[in-house]
Amino acid sequence: MAQLVAAVDLGSNSFHMLVARVVDGEVHVVDRIKERVALAEGLAADRSLSPDAQKRAIACLERFGQRLEHMAGDNVRAVGTNTLRAAKDARRFLERAEAALGHPIEIISGREEARLVYLGVANSLASPEGRRLVVDIGGGSTECIIGEGFEPSVADSLYMGHITWTQRYFSGGRITAAAMADARTAAALEAESIQRQYQNIGWEEAVGASGTILAIDAIVRENGWGESITPRGLKKLRRALVEAGRADKIHLLGLQDARKPVIAGGAAILSGVFDILGIEAMCPSEGAVREGVVYDLVGRMRDQDVREGTVRHLEERYHVDVEQAARVERTALALLEQAANDLELDEVRSREYVRWAARLHEIGVSLSYSGYHKHGAYILEHTDMPGFSRDTQRVLACMVGNHRRKLRPSRFEGLPAEPAVMALKLTVLLRLAVRLNRGRSDAAIPKVRIAVEGTHFSIRFPDGWLDENPLTRVDLGREQMRLEAAGYSLSFA
Repeated sequence: MAQLVAAVDLGSNSFHMLVARVVDGEVHVVDRIKERVALAEGLAADRSLSPDAQKRAIACLERFGQRLEHMAGDNVRAVGTNTLRAAKDARRFLERAEAALGHPIEIISGREEARLVYLGVANSLASPEGRRLVVDIGGGSTECIIGEGFEPSVADSLYMGHITWTQRYFSGGRITAAAMADARTAAALEAESIQRQYQNIGWEEAVGASGTILAIDAIVRENGWGESITPRGLKKLRRALVEAGRADKIHLLGLQDARKPVIAGGAAILSGVFDILGIEAMCPSEGAVREGVVYDLVGRMRDQDVREGTVRHLEERYHVDVEQAARVERTALALLEQAANDLELDEVRSREYVRWAARLHEIGVSLSYSGYHKHGAYILEHTDMPGFSRDTQRVLACMVGNHRRKLRPSRFEGLPAEPAVMALKLTVLLRLAVRLNRGRSDAAIPKVRIAVEGTHFSIRFPDGWLDENPLTRVDLGREQMRLEAAGYSLSFA
């Protein structure tokens, strides 16, 4: 059966929307929309987004939202990249942006962006075989990835983009030889951090993605400077830009007017990356973040969710007792199934949070048993978790960090409003599941009935079970006091 899926990429320069029809796992694009929003140009020195930039973004998302208004929420994924990662007021902006789009927006990490870029590129090439280097120059960041087939081996996000480099080195549209040399050197220095690792791994082909590299490739080809991007072609491009002297004086075949203001910054970055990594030639790819998001969605639909692989990797890396984690997961999900309506929760999203938090709640034990919930929260907030947004990582960190000892509602206040409310309620269920499985035994937990009214949780056990399990009774008594201190109440019998 065919399904429609959509990806929205809130880039630092342009916003993109891609709608595709998925038939038997194959993706067929049915609609594309691109609008230059120049969000990065509106990012002030104090990291606030200008009202004009926000206005442009909201207007664009309202148009995207009209196209997506009849699509199921699980079939749409919207991601924000470098500028939204950097903006200090991103949370307030996202509330308006999500209302305009009609769907949640995730701010993803630089490495998650790089993973999605690679996924989009790998799926757009005629043959996925062989090891390749992928470079994507965006408005605020540059992603570099080496991978084989559809799997990235190493991925990095460098803090340089064609808008930020243009603002820094070519302000006012002026392009001089000195500025070009400085911008190229600065880009090489930024890429130097990945040089040794990338050259040690090596690659068979280099591929460029997104607007800047596609534009440079078109310029090189249409001006007869080569059949692919090479150091020689880049040198000719830099010379032509310097000879023009100003962005509005550039006249090059293959260069669209909309790209003229930022082409100097992009050319300098790509030149620096070529220099430091020793790239000899680069071919273009139509695939990028939005294509990667679509293929990621398709993977989730086909039970190939990269997030499940991430959780398994963390379980292995930190030697989680997977049998105990599974016990807690089963109990927590059983409690959620009964309480979801009372708690007024989105059951699909709630099940995901509960499953992942239960499987990772003891992740900090490998560091130290003392305060292991705090260690686990730190790991989940700061480690790279492919497939997860930054907000989802923070939700899981809050749940794991509060699954034992004191429950601190204040820890949830930094989350977006809706996930914060959901996460706090789910944490209470997780705490109860952990208490009920303290014995770490395969003996079946009795079927308990749970009901929730407001902030009051009520649990009923089979007759006589608590008398036969006095430690559980004591544990639940202590939990009563801890929940009461956090504004909740618990009764059990």
